[in-house]
Amino acid sequence: MPAAMEGHGAYNRGSRVQGASSAPALGLLEAAAQAAPLPDPPAPLVIADYGASQGRNSLAPIGSALAELRRRAGPDRAVSVVHTDLPGNDFSALFETLESDPASYLKGDGAVFPSAVGRSFFGQILPGSSVHLGWSSWAVQWLSRVPAPIPDQVQVAFSRDAAARAAFAAQAAADWRAFLQARGAELAPGGRLVVLAMATDDASDFGYGAQVATLYAALEDMAARGAITAAELGRMAIPTYGRTRAEFSAPFAGGRFAGLRLEGLDVFHGFDHVFADFSADGDARAFGAKWAGFSRASVFPTLAAELGADADRAARFMDALEQDAAARLAAAPAPTVIPLAEMTLVRD
Repeated sequence: MPAAMEGHGAYNRGSRVQGASSAPALGLLEAAAQAAPLPDPPAPLVIADYGASQGRNSLAPIGSALAELRRRAGPDRAVSVVHTDLPGNDFSALFETLESDPASYLKGDGAVFPSAVGRSFFGQILPGSSVHLGWSSWAVQWLSRVPAPIPDQVQVAFSRDAAARAAFAAQAAADWRAFLQARGAELAPGGRLVVLAMATDDASDFGYGAQVATLYAALEDMAARGAITAAELGRMAIPTYGRTRAEFSAPFAGGRFAGLRLEGLDVFHGFDHVFADFSADGDARAFGAKWAGFSRASVFPTLAAELGADADRAARFMDALEQDAAARLAAAPAPTVIPLAEMTLVRD
């Protein structure tokens, strides 16, 4: 199982790329909220946020969904919002965000009740037929496990090893089906789930070429200096996979899967706000720092897990890797391709 995102609010601070790129899917979520079933009162409306991390990137989507549901059900109808993530997630940061962030969906709404579940979403984690509206952003690209070593990289999309690529593709297919099976059980009849995830685009591009090349080069230098061992580097792998349009739609070849229907699937390129900022201000150091912070908050904890239980060593490793990656990226700022997929799943 991959490690949770970096805690103590680090993911909230380092995940602006994810937040900015989620905006295109908000229209899908609002449409889903307009069509989601409303249970008979006094039963609450249930929104599930699958892969919430520390919450900041959930505020706008859940707030938009709530606004649509309030228009339909009124201001006093109870709404339960369940945020889910891995057991090691920093749920304290999530609830602090909900309480203190000025953009929190709790502001001005006394009938919304947040809670959390710390379990993997590759199994059923909520009661059957209980969820009316679901949202999952930048989460399903994470696999349940590393299925095989990657001998020449840390991201399989850039590996030339056929066995590793095949193992990751098979794991991604199995995990996607497991995710769908669980959501098919949890969604109420007529319930809707909007998914936004990393993808491989129609030109077979996973994106993030400079970021991944920089990261692996920095890790190789650390191994050459003895900061990490060759064996530790060999074990390091990022368990993410960018599915293609065909891989996302494969379970629905017969029309439905696990009681779910795929209602629209789009693969597109997300907005590269980091390069847009650089184009406006010319600050190469900030450019490098933003992309290095993105990597640190999301994937460095999984890489550091291969160093053993020494927390101080892991912290030094992450600090050094971030500094090296930031400097390398600052030396040659360039646009980044950010392939994403968005879709709506409906339980009939």
